[in-house]
Amino acid sequence: MARIRVLTGEDGGWRLPGAALAAPLLLVVVALVMAFTTWFQVDSDSVGVVTRFGRLDRVAEPGIHWKWPAGIESVTSVATRHVHKMEFGFRTASVGERTRYESRDYPDESLMLTGDLNAAEVEWIVQYRIADPVKFRFRVNDPESTLRDLSQAVMSQVVGDHSVLEVLTEGRREVNAAVQDELQKLVDQYEIGLTIETVQLQNVDPPSAVRASFNDVNQAEQERARTINEARQEYNKALPLALGEAQKQIQQAEGYAIDRTNRATGETQRFLALLAEYEKAPDVTRRRLWLESMGEILPKLGRRIVVDDDLKSLVPLLSLPTGATPAKEGGR
Repeated sequence: MARIRVLTGEDGGWRLPGAALAAPLLLVVVALVMAFTTWFQVDSDSVGVVTRFGRLDRVAEPGIHWKWPAGIESVTSVATRHVHKMEFGFRTASVGERTRYESRDYPDESLMLTGDLNAAEVEWIVQYRIADPVKFRFRVNDPESTLRDLSQAVMSQVVGDHSVLEVLTEGRREVNAAVQDELQKLVDQYEIGLTIETVQLQNVDPPSAVRASFNDVNQAEQERARTINEARQEYNKALPLALGEAQKQIQQAEGYAIDRTNRATGETQRFLALLAEYEKAPDVTRRRLWLESMGEILPKLGRRIVVDDDLKSLVPLLSLPTGATPAKEGGR
């Protein structure tokens, strides 16, 4: 049987081997714990929420700070100057020169019913920032999970208020703004301590089972809209031309009516004036009218020869050519 040797001191008391080194070693351990747990560093994009025995004590700004050792005070770093992103309906696998996404679907997040009772797969992102680290740390047990649930509920509500074409095309910006406003109201109501920076729709597609039929319908709608726009363009082009031509015809008719009225008035006044002169001197007026008429008619007849039985010679009836030079006096 093995024997156990026991060392005794001078006073006869019992002592274990190395008992003299225990106290210094304990002091070294305590010093190391104090050295590594009585200070902390907060990054430049964060703040440190310091709790003492689990209760909020203070908020530390970026830099190096002192605190009570572990077990008394603890520090939780909260990134308040960083914009966080939450994805719905898809997940990013890796980010680099070419972003890769997970191949699996998330129908519990993306599948929604629109206002016109059509189904749509909606993918979107929510970017947010931690505005109040104290509320973010203490008001809600799991703030990120709460934000995800609120985002899904608000997006489902807003999409249900719009038609599928609005969500797919021109209504996307309106949906983004409505979701951001409503989500911020709920976040403030729950005192989560977040600020919603942006809400942005990504891919909005019909469910894969009906995607081909939906694309055919959408193409037909686009063709219908294109035809209507072309018809309106032709209408807008032809209508001003027709109105302008009608206005032109009206103005020409009015001008012709004014001209005819003025001419008739002038002819009437001229006839009345001639009648007054005729009544004063009938023979003279008759002869003058005959000569004026002949002066207007004969130049239009050209060169004519008139033969009269009582006329002895044709010379008096032959007129000289227009522009002929008269014969000089004494010439042949």
